[in-house]
Amino acid sequence: MKQIYFLLLAGLLPLVSIAQQEHHYTQFMYNKLSFNPAYAGTRGVPTMTAIYRNQWFKLDGAPSSALVSLHAPVLSKRVGVGAVLSHNSIGLHRDAQVSAAYSYNLIAQKDFSLRVGLSGNLRVLSLNFTEARPLNGIDPSLEDERYTHAYANFGAGIYGTFSERLYFGFSVPRIVRNTIGVNTDPNITTAKEAPHFYGTTGGIIPLGKDLNFMPAVLVKYVHNAPIDVDVTANVEIKKTVTAGLAYRAGGDGWGESLDILAYWQVNPRIGIGGAYDLTLSKLRTQAGGAFELLFFADLVKRKKGVSNPRFFM
Repeated sequence: MKQIYFLLLAGLLPLVSIAQQEHHYTQFMYNKLSFNPAYAGTRGVPTMTAIYRNQWFKLDGAPSSALVSLHAPVLSKRVGVGAVLSHNSIGLHRDAQVSAAYSYNLIAQKDFSLRVGLSGNLRVLSLNFTEARPLNGIDPSLEDERYTHAYANFGAGIYGTFSERLYFGFSVPRIVRNTIGVNTDPNITTAKEAPHFYGTTGGIIPLGKDLNFMPAVLVKYVHNAPIDVDVTANVEIKKTVTAGLAYRAGGDGWGESLDILAYWQVNPRIGIGGAYDLTLSKLRTQAGGAFELLFFADLVKRKKGVSNPRFFM
């Protein structure tokens, strides 16, 4: 039965994120700490972000994800720390993670900043056969068991900004290729954690007194899988309401999804957002789309004179 478990893990994990093992979120521009530890402390105050995602909601056992992140500067503006707690489920599979991040601002100039970051994380993967519902009611091949394994790893990244108008970053959240499970049979290939490479950039282009255009791109690459690209175009109105469209490449047709995004800065410290993904692949008729809910908050009031680069959350 354990061999079946390992084979299922090898098959299920890539489905979590379109042939990748890492979770993905459409609102990635508000959620950089989850994939880049160098982002910790960049806002200058303690900041919290929470996201919930439900993907392909028409399917029974479809992927759903949730995370909460917190980061802040400590001791000085050049040092930042952060933590991320996340949970992902797909079918009988569960993936719970906790990570801690540290960043340091190597270059802290008025118009340019370059931070480096390191992270350590613990991942707990489980497969619960007690939740299985066989089509005919009885399946003797299923055992009434739950398998759970934990894996430690570490990651690294860089994050830079130009004049609070442009940002860029590169990161690898998990570097060690952990073997997922224990397999003593040399004839069976056991799944491994694969390093995922993230590159991101974005900026603010003023269009008028109360109007900003805010494009963003996220590129995700893992060996032996297609490159994933998210392209987002948002418009910010009076620094209060942000709305736009996004496109995710991949899938088996015109792409993986076309996405609608909206964000509302309720007050200087709190914001809420949402996104809806229109599935473009052949799954669209059976699976439906995906939706996300976002909550963002600066936990303390910013000092007067301190900039508030909303787009770099």
